[in-house]
Amino acid sequence: MKLEKKNKWFVTGAAGFIASHICDYLIQNGQDIIAVDNFLTGQQSNIDYLNNQLSKFPGASFSFYNENICDTEKMIELSNGCDKIIHQAALGSVPRSIELPINSHENNVNGFISILEAARANNIKRVVYASSSSVYGDSPKLPKVEEDTGKVLSPYAATKAINEVYADAYKAAYNLEPIGLRYFNVFGPRQNPEGVYAAVIPKWLGELTSGKTPVINGDGTTSRDFCFVDNAVQANILAAITDNQKAFGEAFNIACEERTSLTELYEYIAKALENRNVDFKAPEVKYTDFRKGDIKHSLASVKKANDLLGYIPKVLVKEGIEITSKAY
Repeated sequence: MKLEKKNKWFVTGAAGFIASHICDYLIQNGQDIIAVDNFLTGQQSNIDYLNNQLSKFPGASFSFYNENICDTEKMIELSNGCDKIIHQAALGSVPRSIELPINSHENNVNGFISILEAARANNIKRVVYASSSSVYGDSPKLPKVEEDTGKVLSPYAATKAINEVYADAYKAAYNLEPIGLRYFNVFGPRQNPEGVYAAVIPKWLGELTSGKTPVINGDGTTSRDFCFVDNAVQANILAAITDNQKAFGEAFNIACEERTSLTELYEYIAKALENRNVDFKAPEVKYTDFRKGDIKHSLASVKKANDLLGYIPKVLVKEGIEITSKAY
């Protein structure tokens, strides 16, 4: 998918995993980017990577600012003159939100309102923002469809559900065109494997390649709809450029309609590493208690995203893990 028209994009969370991949795509398509991040969870290496990409794609521009999205006046100033906003900055992780609920609210809710205010002040109609599959909470229904959510189970999930409410409010009150993307366990290269809140795939890859034994929370039957990062990038771009008014103010599942248990996931990762190195032998995985605030199973329907945005996942979990493993 190529972008035919040049736009000026305001991207938040650019030092983070998903946003850095979005910026990479925009640079490769000759776009102009104003990017912000305060490195609360982002990495300088992602910004260095993006700056290096500029030399390969001279038609693009990338200007990065170390700023806090909660600084509304600064967000208004930096986004002035932009055509579209892609808002990815957030304080992720269910366990972190349980430990630090106020921090999650300040960054995820206050920060989101700040970005919406910047859009309103600068008459930027289209705001694509990151929501989360966590908004489905305790709903047992599979696959997950956008209209059927349950009670949220963590402060993080609450912040994302609140963001969807605010997006609706700003559409109604200010005629914005917000589009939310409910990510289902996005993974891929350049995802941070460090720290207690690291996502499972980079965490396990990092542990296995450094000789450590990974731990599975629960009995291994917990399942997720893992989504390779290229699919998330595609969804953001489709949401940013769509003319389909039925998509405005909506939230969409972004996943692969593929259910993988944690035990299966571990086997896929071990096999990918063994394919790269015949001398590598994955250890037997360890099991521990189920993690508080997590849901047992998750599987998405992406029919709505396909119908209204034209979203079709291009890379499924096994291929995605093969690609990702080469970065470790």
